[in-house]
Amino acid sequence: MKKTSLAILVGAALCIGGGIWYFNHQGADKPRAAAAGKGGGQAPTSVSVVRPVRQDVPIVLQANGSVAPISSVELHPQTTSTIAKVHIREGQFVKQGELMFTLDARAESANVEKAQAQVLRDRASVLDLERQLKRSNDLLSKNFIAQGAVDTLQSQLDAARALLAADQAALRSAQVDSSYTVLRAPLSGRVGAIGVYPGSLVQPATSLTSITQLDPIDVVFTLPESSLSALLSAQKAGEVPVTALLADAGGKQVQGKLNFIDNAVDPTSGMIKVKARFGNTQTDLWPGQYINTQMTVQTLKDALVIPQNAIITTTAGTLVYTMEADNTAKSRKVTRVHAFGPNAAVTGLSGDEQVIVDGKQNLRPGSKVRLAEKRPEAMDQAATAGKPA
Repeated sequence: MKKTSLAILVGAALCIGGGIWYFNHQGADKPRAAAAGKGGGQAPTSVSVVRPVRQDVPIVLQANGSVAPISSVELHPQTTSTIAKVHIREGQFVKQGELMFTLDARAESANVEKAQAQVLRDRASVLDLERQLKRSNDLLSKNFIAQGAVDTLQSQLDAARALLAADQAALRSAQVDSSYTVLRAPLSGRVGAIGVYPGSLVQPATSLTSITQLDPIDVVFTLPESSLSALLSAQKAGEVPVTALLADAGGKQVQGKLNFIDNAVDPTSGMIKVKARFGNTQTDLWPGQYINTQMTVQTLKDALVIPQNAIITTTAGTLVYTMEADNTAKSRKVTRVHAFGPNAAVTGLSGDEQVIVDGKQNLRPGSKVRLAEKRPEAMDQAATAGKPA
């Protein structure tokens, strides 16, 4: 019993001592915590700032497109015959009117000669009847023959003249048929694959080869309908230059001009079809090739440019925080006019503000701020504003 009582007394003493220690330390920590909380609410936020840059900002539209020839013709014979000679090679550049294929023309030549002979025969008949009619008119004036004989000769002459006209038309038809045996280039361009050889039997459905015009050439691409207004305004103002970037030629650029804007927006995709025409004497552009295009449709003169990551988007609109002279943050509403790369042209600022870039996520209007240690690149974010990506 004595040991039990002693244990109880020791436990009670430990409990009392622990309680006294807890209350003493709690009382000492409360003032420190309160002081820390009071000071923490007023601690300035570290921020980095940039000043807006005034400069001309080009509005550049970019799109991926494909190269399309202005004209491409597949060559077919217009008659059934055999190939007599092939005058061109695959991949050869030909000029309009250049001889390409010759077909067997023996039958057509014979038909032309036959038609020519019939014309000569009919012309002789007409001349003979004209002489007879002249003599008959002389005899009629002397009352040696009747009027009926003269009328008969006149009818015969009219029929002969009609027959001559018909034979002349037949001759022209035979000459047209004969011209089908010689195939010439309908346009200047590059010859495609040739699938026939001398002696091949060809028909109107047979494809001999194709010719594709390469200079000049078009690049076809699409733009969102939101760009249509600026695109039309630029076209009305004059020629719109277009740059084609050749990824497979070490970044080579080819200059062209806007040539066509479609008359309707695709209601499914919300895109509008556009074409640009390029000179292609060096054949840098090839039909079917994918190309990245750029065009400047407008230039914003003396625009204010700030980094895009300084702009905050809220339900009430877009705003930025600026660092005031008293080291407080102030919110200013801005309008993003044009975004390009990491920068944006805005309105709503005078240009003298210090726009907060880093640290803005913890700010409220009136918050205390201080400049963070300046990094070498901190003030260079707007330096490239005139170089759209």
